[in-house]
Amino acid sequence: MRTANGWAAQAPGAPLEPWRFQRRDLRPTDVALRVTHAGVCFTDLDHVRPGPGEERPELFPLVPGHEIVGEVVAVGSEVTRFRAGDPVCVGNIVDSCGVCEACRGGDQQFCAEFPTLTYGGRDRHDGSLTQGGFSDEYVADQAFVHRRPEGLDPAGTAPLMCAGITTWVPLRRWEVGPGQTVGVVGLGGLGHVAVKLAKALGAEVVGFTTSPDKAEDMLELGADDVVVSTDAEAMAGQRGRFDLILDTVPRTHDLSPYLTALRFDRTLCALGMTPEMSFAPQALLFGRKRLAGAGSGGLADTREMLDFCAAHGLTATVEVLPVSEVNTALDRLAAGDVKYRFVLDLTA
Repeated sequence: MRTANGWAAQAPGAPLEPWRFQRRDLRPTDVALRVTHAGVCFTDLDHVRPGPGEERPELFPLVPGHEIVGEVVAVGSEVTRFRAGDPVCVGNIVDSCGVCEACRGGDQQFCAEFPTLTYGGRDRHDGSLTQGGFSDEYVADQAFVHRRPEGLDPAGTAPLMCAGITTWVPLRRWEVGPGQTVGVVGLGGLGHVAVKLAKALGAEVVGFTTSPDKAEDMLELGADDVVVSTDAEAMAGQRGRFDLILDTVPRTHDLSPYLTALRFDRTLCALGMTPEMSFAPQALLFGRKRLAGAGSGGLADTREMLDFCAAHGLTATVEVLPVSEVNTALDRLAAGDVKYRFVLDLTA
């Protein structure tokens, strides 16, 4: 077994503390990487500090982290894609069945047997609990390890492995490009990357925000226009404007105004993982609108996204903290005090 040093919550709601634990010995197709940076996602916050009735004590002790960047330190005997020293990254899934319809089609994130999560999942070979990237080392099968393109800042690359791929997939699915108008609702970890990606794809990009104070931020990120969604008159003026709207807000809110803002036969894609959805059925039915969802991305999509970001010099906008301040990062994330993603420096 390989000894790793990480930051773990010992029980639901507990603060993260240093924890020494064991990772598996390398299997023939495994890669071990020294973790240099790990993004802090709302999913990490939800796992470590679950709401009432959502606790899963069987997952603890738990090391979070599924936006992982590092460099290869060792490889298994059958690894062909990597060697020691290679810059790499790992996202939010590290295995799948490989034989179901979704896996065969390249959508491993929708594996019919459920994908193995980077942390809080069950290893498909030995049944052990996976532990995440808030640690000095991670071990994964080479198929689920991605080469970090040269020239991309490692800290800014980390959130691409979750926020980036989650927004990239619907942008590609609905073939966003020049001549289209894309709306992005919310300006958090997902929303700010969605603005950058949609703009780089050539679309006109419009940001929706509840706060007039964030309008300038959206414009600086590349948005062509900003709409304050609490302004009823401004929202009414958006009727029939959009080819695609990505909603990244992680709480329940009325989707009806955004459905109304779509052009005929267009799509609103919800990415915010809300506990429930609220909308007026007539807003969906009139104009043959579609309400869709998307969740992360498969291996080919992730590699395409990384290549696209490299070609356009695109990364997330991040605030980097030493890993010793991980609880501060979670506190500030819970309070919405971040622009736009925290990344932990595991070397500090």
